[in-house]
Amino acid sequence: MLCLWSYIALGQTGRQSGQPSPMRLVSSDVSGARDQGVFWSVNPVYEHQGSTLKSDSGQLYTDEVGNEFFEAHGNIVITQPSGTVITGTHLHYDASSQHAILTERVRMIDGQTTLTTDYLTYNLRSERGTYQNGGRIVGQGDTITSQRAYYFERTKDAYFNNKVVVRSPSVVIYSDTMQYNTLRRDAYFFGPTHINGRDGESLYTERGTYNTESGIAKFNKNNLYTEESRFLKGDSLYYDRDSGVGEAFRNVLFVDTLDKFYASGQYGKYLESDQSILMTDKPLIKYVVRSDTSEGNDSVNVAIDSVESKPEQLSRKERRQLEKEEQAADQLNTSVDSIQLSDSTAFDTTSNSLPSSPPVVDTAYMTADTLYSRVILVSAYRPLDLKLDRDGGEIDDQEDVDYGNIDELDLFESEGDVDSLSENMDESSVSLDSTQVTSTTDQEVRDIVNEKLSPPDSLEEISRITLADSILREHAVIPTGLEQDSLMNDAIRAVHTADTTIRDSSEIFADTAKTRIVKAYYNVRVFKSDLQAVADSAYYGMADSMFRFMGHPMIWSDGSQISADTIYMQLQNGSMDNALLKDNAFMVNAVLDTLKFNQLKGRRITAFFANNNIDRLYVDGNAENLVFSTNDKTNTITEMFYDRSSRIKVRMENKEIVDYVSIRKVDQKVYPFNMVTQENEILPGFIWRPQDRPKSVEDMLNRSRTPVATDDTDDKNDQGDLPPNGEIEQVPMKSLEEEPIEIEMQGSEAEEENSSQEKHDAK
Repeated sequence: MLCLWSYIALGQTGRQSGQPSPMRLVSSDVSGARDQGVFWSVNPVYEHQGSTLKSDSGQLYTDEVGNEFFEAHGNIVITQPSGTVITGTHLHYDASSQHAILTERVRMIDGQTTLTTDYLTYNLRSERGTYQNGGRIVGQGDTITSQRAYYFERTKDAYFNNKVVVRSPSVVIYSDTMQYNTLRRDAYFFGPTHINGRDGESLYTERGTYNTESGIAKFNKNNLYTEESRFLKGDSLYYDRDSGVGEAFRNVLFVDTLDKFYASGQYGKYLESDQSILMTDKPLIKYVVRSDTSEGNDSVNVAIDSVESKPEQLSRKERRQLEKEEQAADQLNTSVDSIQLSDSTAFDTTSNSLPSSPPVVDTAYMTADTLYSRVILVSAYRPLDLKLDRDGGEIDDQEDVDYGNIDELDLFESEGDVDSLSENMDESSVSLDSTQVTSTTDQEVRDIVNEKLSPPDSLEEISRITLADSILREHAVIPTGLEQDSLMNDAIRAVHTADTTIRDSSEIFADTAKTRIVKAYYNVRVFKSDLQAVADSAYYGMADSMFRFMGHPMIWSDGSQISADTIYMQLQNGSMDNALLKDNAFMVNAVLDTLKFNQLKGRRITAFFANNNIDRLYVDGNAENLVFSTNDKTNTITEMFYDRSSRIKVRMENKEIVDYVSIRKVDQKVYPFNMVTQENEILPGFIWRPQDRPKSVEDMLNRSRTPVATDDTDDKNDQGDLPPNGEIEQVPMKSLEEEPIEIEMQGSEAEEENSSQEKHDAK
């Protein structure tokens, strides 16, 4: 007792003088002393600064300056006042610094956190642990292994470095530098990081946070979200795993390689449930269309009139503008943005080599205030049956069917069809990504990735998981960032390549087959190298490749403008197939350098295409045609031709009219040019608005159309750039004194049987 009291007094004196207190032997089975001041014990239990150190055997000694050291072996157990327990096989403890080194099957348990390694340095004073040769930390369902780590017991923060692999029930994370909080389950990334979901989704970032419990990610550097064939990137990225919602901000890009869908903007919101994307703030959609390989262009010549549309028919100002647009179109493939690949070259999707005869392609661009696209079941899609007939069909003098507005389209059988999408995920989505392991056939590594995540129960279990973690780190492919750039470039290349493959019909019409739809709201603008359009809203269905333009739509091509209440345009195999102008259909074409316009009007106009050029055209319902004839030698207007009937039929070859027929209720006149007046040179409902025409992609994004008058009277007077006083440019002409020439023709049956010479004369 006297010795014990003396020991305690000495310890108190040491603490009072600022010297580290000595270790105190609490109990042992056998103890003894050796030469050089070594005190040995069997099953000793020491107390130091509130912590207890226990082992099978131990030796306590002091160096020449009075620092105590404790060497222990077998069943090491260190218990701290906080309740943290550290176990191992060997221990070297420096009492002066309270620094412990534990080796071989080391385990530290701090509440719900368990650290396992073969070599751990731990400071009992600062409560900080470090491993340098590989280890793992398990906490609340997350298992993290890395080559190096630093653990702070007080804040529950851990810093991992060199081949970091995080496994949770929902994700597997690969990184090289990461901070993790075991209480909040927040992971902070400071370098290239992959977060691979167990359901096939994947996140990439180089700086951001991810909560493994809630599944909420907030990234702000080189971010990319992928899900099967879909890619979403932006300067900032937000993702909620449970709701399947992803939001991207600034320089947003969404690509679906399966549907060849490309959209960009400054804000995007993605929903996994229906694979939908909402884009705002200068959104832009790109769509690749095939061109006629024999002509090398994709001219959709909507300039339909009774006179061939020639460049010299345009004003000098318009010709110069068209030349600028053509030059700008040639540069679009490389200068629209830094990641845009050449649209003039089509790559084979199965290899990196160029096909022997690549199809010529062009890109159509569409923007609006809001763009929305989603994936639905093909069986739920309701295509429009416009009942178009290349032979014209019967003349219908009745009112057309009202196909409704974009918001009234019944696209789904029931809400259940939308909900069922999440239940029909591809089985391949649950397979491991190639970035997770170097060899998907290595079953051992796959078992390690998908092992049951739980703390070790025995020393043998510690040895097993230490070996398993070593194998996992050896096979782990830590991202460098370069592969993400390659992945995105491949996706962009695929979506900008014309689709030349023919899908299996059994796959297309399967019950689980899906298709994508696109909606554009407010201030819709379209730009293509040879076609531009504006509308209030638009709708596109990939199932039938049908475009629907609604709300004062207008389309321009070369020197021509078309308009109607609703315009339908349909593609087939990536090329224009047909178009329908429904209600108040109007086509206008500028004549020479004048303010005279060839005009074609009807209740509906139907056009059919061949090799992306109009093959035949039908005007129905009070069809009217007004054409100015010109003298090619003098380059002057000579007369004006007017035609009104129930139907006008035009057939074309190589952009030239080869057949023109008026059917039923014919009323035709020819006016000498000196008898052309302001009243008869324009058909009712005439509109000419070149100021609304997009001049380039940049112009399309930064400028919307001017407001369109809704009043019928205003529409009739809306003549764009025409002078308000109605004056027109003086044109050199002959002195013609003749009266208007009346032309009477027979009914539809007799008209169809006229000879080619009579048809030519009638034209």
